[in-house]
Amino acid sequence: MNRSVLNKILITLLFLFAYRMLSYVPVPGVDANVIKELLTHNASNALGLFNMFSGNALERVSIISLGIMPYITASIIMELLSATFANIGKMKKERDGMQQYMQIVRYLTILITVIQAISVSYGLNSIGNGDAIMISNMTLFVTIAVFSMLTGTMLIMWIGEQITQRGVGNGISLIIFAGIVSGIPHAIAAEFSAVSENDKSIFQLLIVFAVILLTVFAIIYVELAERRIPISYARKVIMQNQNKRIMNYIPIKINLSGVIPPIFASALLVFPSTILQQASPDSIWAKIGDYINPASYLYNVLMFVFIIFFAYFYSSIVFNSKDISDNLKRQNGYIPGLRPGENTANYLNKVAGHLTFWGSMYLAIISTVPWLLLKGMGVHFVFGGTSVLIVVQVAIDTMRKIEAQLYTSKYKTLSAVGI
Repeated sequence: MNRSVLNKILITLLFLFAYRMLSYVPVPGVDANVIKELLTHNASNALGLFNMFSGNALERVSIISLGIMPYITASIIMELLSATFANIGKMKKERDGMQQYMQIVRYLTILITVIQAISVSYGLNSIGNGDAIMISNMTLFVTIAVFSMLTGTMLIMWIGEQITQRGVGNGISLIIFAGIVSGIPHAIAAEFSAVSENDKSIFQLLIVFAVILLTVFAIIYVELAERRIPISYARKVIMQNQNKRIMNYIPIKINLSGVIPPIFASALLVFPSTILQQASPDSIWAKIGDYINPASYLYNVLMFVFIIFFAYFYSSIVFNSKDISDNLKRQNGYIPGLRPGENTANYLNKVAGHLTFWGSMYLAIISTVPWLLLKGMGVHFVFGGTSVLIVVQVAIDTMRKIEAQLYTSKYKTLSAVGI
């Protein structure tokens, strides 16, 4: 393996190790045993799902208990604003503007983190009449907790950006990936323990693993599938590039939006669910929280709808048919039977729209149906469709990027030796 690629992989692993270590740094003044007991009784609701995405940092009351969700929420808000307001959209496309855009995302992340940290701090005070808090001065505790969680979230955000810039793959996706994967061994042990204690039959365990395997195979099959639109080039272009490989087709994936829709949908639904968990049991807010609890049918229906929305929204951002059409025209390329320019762009839009429909349905079904099938068996969230989808998609995407890095380094070597 090329040394530069190996260094990037090692840098990625080092940053992910640092992220996992942060999950063991507790917020001062909190009794983690009380929180762990609470999460044991709430493993199937919003707290359990939030704990999974944080890599079990919530049950340890770590400084990264909020996870990467504030950053994702800020990114969602900015993506929606960039699609709504032309000035923000233009800022995002320019190189200098992109730096300013990311700076706004960071400031918005700080604001969201502070709001969530204050909410969590007061929520801890309501657990067991304040048994979870070991500091008598509430103002002092909230101040310490907010600064601790804000520091943790900023460190995670920095780690994600460093992985993206210096490592391999998308840093934010890999952080979520690492958080989910870290809970798999414990979840598997819990499943086997349930069988040994006769809480679950071996047949039920086999059904669980069968559904998981089918889900994994379905994800791999769809993620590797693509629509190839043929391209023809003028003879002059072919003669000029006869020693170079010219791609004679445009590959369009069925799932253009990748893993973003389920992550965005989960972030939007987990946030209000977590806040409403702190409401009084007899209040209307508590009842609303029960309705949008991750184990409820309404939550899965909303998840289904939000995933479809974000799939269409994000696909429209990442796939720009006009740019592709203009690039083809500049390279003297064309799609057989279509005139370059507007006709080509319209055709690509039509194909992308058709694929996005099936891609969004695939994402929505994979994220909800497996969990609904396994819901009655008391399966852990780690084995739900959303978590399996994120793990498999991020793994495939990272492998592709490593492969691309290897090919790039190989071509640079061949060019250097004059081949």
